[in-house]
Amino acid sequence: MSLLEISVVPVGTGSASFSSQVAEAVQLIEQKGMKYQVTPTATIIEGSLDELMDMAKEIHKKALGNGTNRVITNISIDDRTDKTLDMKQQVDIVHQSVH
Repeated sequence: MSLLEISVVPVGTGSASFSSQVAEAVQLIEQKGMKYQVTPTATIIEGSLDELMDMAKEIHKKALGNGTNRVITNISIDDRTDKTLDMKQQVDIVHQSVH
C-alpha cells in the first residue's frame, strides 16, 4: 500500500477559490472506492502505486476539463516496501510520539 499526496492548482480562472475542484476530485476518488483524507492544502489517497498514478492522472485531466486552460498538479508519493503503510497508522504514530 502506498500514499499519494495531490494538490491541483487551476491557473487563470479568475477566482482564488478552487474548493469545487477539490470536491470533484473527491468524487472521483470515492467512485473508485479508495481511502482518502482531505487536508487544508492537499488530498492524501491510499492505494497501490498503479491505482494512485491512474487517479492522479484522472484528477489532473478532470481539472483541465473544467474549462481551465492551465493546471499545475503537485504529487508526492510515499511508497514503503518493508512494511504495510496506511494513513491512519502514519497519523497515529505521530500522535503517540507527541503525547
